[in-house]
Parts: sequence; C-alpha cells; structure tokens
Amino acid sequence: MSSERMRIVFMGSSAASAECLHAILREASLDVVGVVTQPDRPAGRGKALTPSLLARYAASNGIVDIIKPESVNSPEAMDWLRAKRPDVVVVVAFGQILKKPLLDLPPHGCVNCHFSLLPKYRGAAPVVAALEAGERLTGVTVMHMGVGLDDGPIMLQSYEPIYPDTTGGALMNDLAIAGGVTLAKALRLMAAGALPPEIPQDHSSATYVRKLKKTDGFINWDWPSIEIERRIRAYNPWPGCYTFLPLRMRKKGTLGRLVVSRAKIVNMMEKEWISAEPGTVLKLDKAGPVVRCHDTALLLSEVKPEGSSAMSGDAFLRGRPLVPMADVLA
Repeated sequence: MSSERMRIVFMGSSAASAECLHAILREASLDVVGVVTQPDRPAGRGKALTPSLLARYAASNGIVDIIKPESVNSPEAMDWLRAKRPDVVVVVAFGQILKKPLLDLPPHGCVNCHFSLLPKYRGAAPVVAALEAGERLTGVTVMHMGVGLDDGPIMLQSYEPIYPDTTGGALMNDLAIAGGVTLAKALRLMAAGALPPEIPQDHSSATYVRKLKKTDGFINWDWPSIEIERRIRAYNPWPGCYTFLPLRMRKKGTLGRLVVSRAKIVNMMEKEWISAEPGTVLKLDKAGPVVRCHDTALLLSEVKPEGSSAMSGDAFLRGRPLVPMADVLA
C-alpha cells in the first residue's frame, strides 16, 4: 500500500470485539472508517432496547459512522460499505454470515479473528469447546475469510495456556486481549506489505462446534466427574451449569434451580457412597455439598440458588439443610 492509512470497516458485537477494536484504534497506520454491529436488542429487567457492547465502545471513542443492519448483506448495507471504500473489512464475533459479494468488496478482502487454533474448533463456541475437551493450550487465529465456515487461510496465530481452574469467562478475556494484539499486528503488516505468506488450513483436521443454548447447561450427574467439572468451568458465566434442588427445598413459585459455578473433584470414595445413585448428596463438607457422579463425586464450592445471589458452598448449606444419602439433585 501507499503511505496512506489503511481504511478499515470493523464488524462485531461483543466485549471481545470491543477489545480487538481497541487494539486497532491504537495503530497509527490503521484508520477505522466505520463500524457495523447487531441491531439494538431488549436487555435488562425492563427489556429496553440496548446497543451492543461494541456499539457503545465505538461511540465512546468518537466513532459516529455506525450501522446496525438486520442483514449486513442487504442492498442498503452494501451501499453503505461501498461508500466507505474500505481497504479491508475486519470481523470479530459479529454473529452474521458474510456472503460472497461482501467478501469480494474490499481490495484486501475480509479478515476474521477466531478464538481457537484453527482448524480446531471451527464454529460458534470455540472457547467453551477447548475447555470441555480438557485442552491445555488454545489461542487465536487471524485468517482471510472465505465462503466456508472458518476455513480461510491463516495469516497469524498466537497461543494461550489453559490452567486447571480457568473458566470460560476468564479464558475469553485473555483470548480477547491476545486476539486484539494479533489482529492489529496482522493488519499493520498487511498495510506495510510485509505479511508472511498465508498458510492454508488442513481441512481434514478440522473440528466443529455448535452454538450453545441455555438448556445445554443442565448437569447430567450420570457423567464422569471430570466431564462435569470441565463443563461447569467452561459454561461459567454463560450459559451456566445448573441442577435442581429436592422438591422439599424449593421455594414456592420456583423450580429450585441451582446454578453451579465452581466445583472440585472428590476422588476418595467412602464404602457407603459406592451404591448411591448419581445426583445423591453424599456429604455436607465444610466447603459445600458433595454430590455423587458416575465414577466419583464433586464438591460444589460456589453456587447460585434461584432468586438469590452467588454464594460459597458452605454459605449455601447454612441456609438449606440437605440430608446426606437421602436428598438427590435432579
């Protein structure tokens, strides 16, 4: 490119998108000429229409050219994009599929930051998938977008460790920061004509993950304890893993839903516990209830009862007299 700043239209919606936009705005060689985000959605108790996190961040940083189309491929949105004359379109957690006319519009194509080490975990929930699988290493991939799902050639990647107590929210925060740094570096190199040769993905090694639903968080106590513990961390804070209290402990007008946000595997099984069915409360430990799983058990160290705030496992037990070997979580 010439000495002029690279013109960028940025597309996204989430906090991770905002973090990546933050990194781009710090680069002197990059010029964000417009932002595309999702339409305002109902949120909060009053269900008032609320702009996306990206829209709020962009506006707070002086970006006034913001559109919120229901379809970014619509004629109106495409006309707006052409008027912006972007050199490249950058996409981070946008939530809409870009069709070929849009992908072909900017001279340098469309660039995406995906929160996994592609070709692993293509799709909508790569951070959760890596945690559920017990990965010890993940990362971010900056790639040129094609018409397929997350299958474009790789421009740059960076790596991020996963620690044994990492939650989905904490890992997403770390990856958003890493993604912003990596994305800004890729665009800076592109603007300077110094980007390394792109690497095609090995499609035979690709794995795919689906979009999560709130009901996916229901805990099946008949699973191995390690799988439940990983899912509890992966789904924290959203969609959250949950179970249901025994009928006698449910407040009137509620389902007795109990969100479990932290748990610890208990490997030492006492003799009388072996025959207990999954979901049985085995013991009232000083740190929280111990619940039978398929193989061993889990200590629920942080929970959120329906209608209450999050609390430690021991605080939960002080107000709810579970009966060991008698009460079963559904």
